[in-house]
Parts: sequence; structure tokens; C-alpha cells
Amino acid sequence: MAWADLRAFLAHLERRKELRRISVPVDPHLEVTEIVTRVVRERGPALLFESPVGADMPLAINVFGTEARMAAALGVDRLDEIGDRLAALLRPELPTGLSGLRDTLGKAASLTSIPPRRVRTAPCQDIVLKGPDVDLFRLPGVHAWPNDGGAFLNLGLTHTRHPETGARNLGMYRLQRHDARTVGMHWQIHKDSNAHHAVAERRGERLPVAIAFGCDPAVTYAASAPLPADIDEYLFAGYLRGERVEMVDCLSVPLRVPANAQIVLEGWLEPGARLPEGPFGDHTGFYTPVEPFPALHVDVMTMQRDPIFQTIVVGRPPQEDGPMGKATERIFRPLIKMMIPEIVDYDLPEAGVFHNCCIVSIDKRFPKHAQKVMNAVWGAGLLSLSKLIVVVDADCDVHDYAEVAWRAFGNVDYAHDLITTIGPVDHLDHASYEQFWGGKVGVDATRKLPTEGYRREGGWPEQIVMDDAVRAQVTRRWKEYGL
Repeated sequence: MAWADLRAFLAHLERRKELRRISVPVDPHLEVTEIVTRVVRERGPALLFESPVGADMPLAINVFGTEARMAAALGVDRLDEIGDRLAALLRPELPTGLSGLRDTLGKAASLTSIPPRRVRTAPCQDIVLKGPDVDLFRLPGVHAWPNDGGAFLNLGLTHTRHPETGARNLGMYRLQRHDARTVGMHWQIHKDSNAHHAVAERRGERLPVAIAFGCDPAVTYAASAPLPADIDEYLFAGYLRGERVEMVDCLSVPLRVPANAQIVLEGWLEPGARLPEGPFGDHTGFYTPVEPFPALHVDVMTMQRDPIFQTIVVGRPPQEDGPMGKATERIFRPLIKMMIPEIVDYDLPEAGVFHNCCIVSIDKRFPKHAQKVMNAVWGAGLLSLSKLIVVVDADCDVHDYAEVAWRAFGNVDYAHDLITTIGPVDHLDHASYEQFWGGKVGVDATRKLPTEGYRREGGWPEQIVMDDAVRAQVTRRWKEYGL
């Protein structure tokens, strides 16, 4: 099902006792983070701070803090349901018979709900503040960690357009509140909005920007999804929702934003405008350093009546962005398998903060098949930033880290089964000796073939597995044992 807006989803969570209201004053300076971090680690509820100190609107956080809640936000029981649906849509078989034709037409019909729809009026513009009336301190921005450079307005959905092609981009970047009318735009070198800005600066033009907060969950997730540059995030959001996203023209910039957003900031980036941004306690668990980033001057601020500000705390895992990353892993599995068909499944461990580790299972068929897959992963979109790839056989559950570790520790001859290489790494990676690039390792933890040079007598040993009949017998008699 599609949630009409953030409020509808929060009401759903409250009915299911998955939302806790906190009525006492709580300080967004550090106190919110400590509360949220404890709740996340207990897999606790979403939180609505009704009286954040220094702000005049409530703060919603930990909305996506469990995998079950992330699935509910996208209208499914399991995140894999979306991936399965996407796989069926992408499957290229020709229709066979009437039933096959019905299936094909059904797929085509499902696409009619995708394109966003323009509306003339919208709740997000119920209140309009312009010029000196704009005050970003009304928003309960969170100063999450002691050495942060200030308060950050996280989970903002940043809208830009390519100055030459007009292609729209929706991205999610951290936003440092510099003053009452200025935010820093931390968009990294691999991001599409950064590319839009670079083209505008090369042309000597300012770039229009709109930032929306508190959108419906599918739109918020779509902003974080690693889509190819030529795929519109609002098409993807419409596909996730099963309904078109309503959008409204901004008041001061030539962009459109979700009609049901809670708050929208509009402004222009002047060519060459930079301010020091950071430090920031990031999802790596370490502070990122101060660097110059574009600074947006906000000309117009619009909002709903009685708006809710939604944000997120990031830091050392686990945090709320973990389930969001898991959603990406599950939803995009069919696309990864289209690019690398021999992949059976993959897992991006939360402790690896999205880019540090990728576990892949394959149906191994020929010598050095694992190495072939490693190199394919290093060429696949943002998976190219993976620093460690562990390849296991198809019978290994990539989500069972104990099972993966057993294979990786026991199935590897480090003189033969490692690949070391150099390539791009995440902008936030602090371990690489040079920014943006560094060393990578691939570990082949599959069974080795004689044609790969494994020539020991008897070949690769058989794995110990209990007899199925005995297992079934013990299961039947389990209560008799008194265990």
C-alpha cells in the first residue's frame, strides 16, 4: 500500500504501538542522539519528540529503525517482495499463450502508476516564509556527536536539474546548518547532484536547489537509492508506491517537490560559493574532516501547518540507516543478478557500513569463477566502492555470518585465493591513504577445482553433513529425550 504522507505512516506505527511520543523537553544537542542510539540497539520504536528544545515543531526519528518497519514503510511484509516484483518486471521472456499475454499486459499496466503528477496547490505550501522571515533554527536540527561542526539537517531530499539536459535528480546528502538562512551541501564526488553543480559552475551559472523534509516513506527511500543517472527517482518512487507521486512547482526556483512534504527549502547555489563543512560523526563511526562544500542560501521556506521535522542519526552501527541499506540490498538484488548472472545472493553487512564488505554466493562452474565475479562486482555501480569481497559457494547462506566466516577462515589458501587491487573508495573512507582511492581485497572462499591448481589426492574434501533420515528421526523423538 502507498502511504499518503509521513503523518499517515506515523499514525500506522502508533496504532501498532511502534511509535513512542516523548512529551518532555529533549535537547537536540547530543541528548537526542544518546536516546536514539539506545533505542535503535534495542530494536525499539520510532520516536516523536514533541518538545525539542529551541525549535517550534516536533521531531520524528528512528522511523525506519528496524527491517520490519522499513518494509512496512514501503508497503510490504518483506523487503524481498519488492525485489521479486522487480525481477518479474525485468524478466525478458516472450509471452506464451493467453495467460502469458495477460501477465505481459499486467506488467505494462503496472507501469502506468509510475510517472509523477503535477498539482497546482499543495499542503507543503500552506505556510510561506520569504527573505528575512526564513529561519532554519525553527527546525530541530540535531547536533549528534560532541565534535560535530554544528547541527545537521539530515534526511533532506535534495532536488537539482542538469543545466544542459534538464534531467532531474533527487538525492540525500547531509546538510550543515551554518546560520538561519544557509546550509552546507555535502554531496560527494560520485553523486549526480555534484555533477549538476559542476556543469553549472563551468557555465558560470547558479544552480537552483530545493530540499524537502518529511516526505512519504517511498519518496524518502527513493532519494537514497543507488539508481543509474538516467532513471528518475520519482519514477522509482511511483513504482514502489503503486501510485503516482503528486508534485508541485516551487515558488522561487524552477523545480518541483512532493506536494505532501512537511517542509521545503528553496534557493540558489552561486558559482564558487563554498564554506567549511564538518567535522561530522558519520556512519563509518568516525568523524569526517572539515572540507569546503557548496553553501546554499535559502530564499524561501514553505511548510505544512503544524509540520513534523523528520531526521536521522548516523554513527557507528547499528543506527537507523542500517535497515535503509538492507532495503537497497534486497530491492536491487535482481539488477545485480542481471549484471552478474552467476550471483545467487549477496549481503552487505551493516558493520561494513555499506561499502567496506560485500559477501557474494555463486554457482561456481569453471576455474577462477570467483575471481571473475570479484572483478565484475568492482565494476558494478556503487558496488565498485567495495573494499572487501568474499565469494562463497551457492550452498552458503550469505546472511549467516558465522557460516560465511567458517568458509572464509577454512577454505582459503592465502597464497592462491586472494586478489589485491586498487580502485575507487567511498568519499567518507578514512582508512585509504589517499582520498577517493585505495586498496581492495577479494577472498575466494569457494571449493577449489583441480583445474585451479588444487591437486591434492582425493580432491576437495566432502563437507560433514548428518544423514537426513537420522535428523528426521531425532526431530520426531526430541521430546522423548527430555532436552
